[in-house]
Amino acid sequence: EVRWESEVQLTDHAELAEFFRKSYGPTGAFNAQPFEGNRSWAGARPELRIIGYDARGVAAHLGLLRRFIKVGGVDLLVAELGLYAVRPDLEGLGISHAMRVTYPILQELGVPFGFGTVRPALEKHMTRLVERQGLATLMSGIRVRSTHPDVYPNLSPTRIEDVIVVVFPVGRSISEWPAGT
Repeated sequence: EVRWESEVQLTDHAELAEFFRKSYGPTGAFNAQPFEGNRSWAGARPELRIIGYDARGVAAHLGLLRRFIKVGGVDLLVAELGLYAVRPDLEGLGISHAMRVTYPILQELGVPFGFGTVRPALEKHMTRLVERQGLATLMSGIRVRSTHPDVYPNLSPTRIEDVIVVVFPVGRSISEWPAGT
């Protein structure tokens, strides 16, 4: 299902929050923490959600949010992709390939690029899922600076991460992606 955030009901948020706790929890308790209660987002709330269901409930999820990012000195409109997860009992079964429904949605939204980041441990998975299929380009060695979703007196409001950048050329060629961090 493709759902705008304004269509997601309280029961949906509760089901998604549980899904994220179970999906992200095995990667570390800290990763599951943002989804306590009925919160179904980690930082910014997505604008649109792609949710895969099976008989047991939520099977997979991907969120997207249109926003401007600065790459080098260039302000660039992207659809930021995040909240990507597959239910742990379905990992390795190819369900993530069904999430390729994202590409036509990005085209409908008229963005030049889809953009996301993943931790280095997911590089091989993302290579199989999108790069080998010609849907996206993976870039390593790019430091990404972003803001923390919450402000704490003992932490900087920004963070710098060494992550894998995933770029989906949608309305423009990958050759038009600006150089820089």
